[in-house]
Amino acid sequence: MGNYGYCRISSLDQNESRQIFAMNELQIPPSNVFIDKQSGADFNRPAYKKLIGTLKAGDVLYIKDISRLGRNYAEIQNQWRILTKEKGVDITVIDIPLLSTGLYKDLIGTLVNDLILAIFSFVADNQLTTIRQNQAEGIAAAKTRGVKFGRPIKTVPNKFAELVQQWNNKQLSTEDVLKLCKMSQTTFYRRRAECGLIQGKNKK
Repeated sequence: MGNYGYCRISSLDQNESRQIFAMNELQIPPSNVFIDKQSGADFNRPAYKKLIGTLKAGDVLYIKDISRLGRNYAEIQNQWRILTKEKGVDITVIDIPLLSTGLYKDLIGTLVNDLILAIFSFVADNQLTTIRQNQAEGIAAAKTRGVKFGRPIKTVPNKFAELVQQWNNKQLSTEDVLKLCKMSQTTFYRRRAECGLIQGKNKK
């Protein structure tokens, strides 16, 4: 029997230190702690997949809270079943002491665990929905204020048409026109087409 920990944060700018501290408090070897840094919307995560392949019957898996396992109600239920029923692993949720499959093995204990799991899985899923809604509303509000999203559009110099004409007439090499326009070759060709300045093919 081995003790394992699973930690997850949603993005690289978040910090998993609280989860790591909890695993250290339980004296789980660092080599047995698996960490993912991506969304909990699904279980297609490298560290989680490695963890699943490592766990054996009788092992105990610790997670800080249900949302660290995932944020999709149906998938949480499914993965919980795979871990506990198919692999024979016990799960302990550190922030919810009652939610531990190792505490009660009788019918009532299983029922209590199932009910608690269902409630907190719903909460985790609902939190993800709320997060996405807040993000969408924030983006919409920013757009009404004129905030631009995505890569800024590359502007053309004031004499762009003249420079293109000189390039077309072979008065400027491709290298020179790119330097004067401060553009990559791909951007230059694209902006030339957008501005309707294609008059023929240029040979360097």
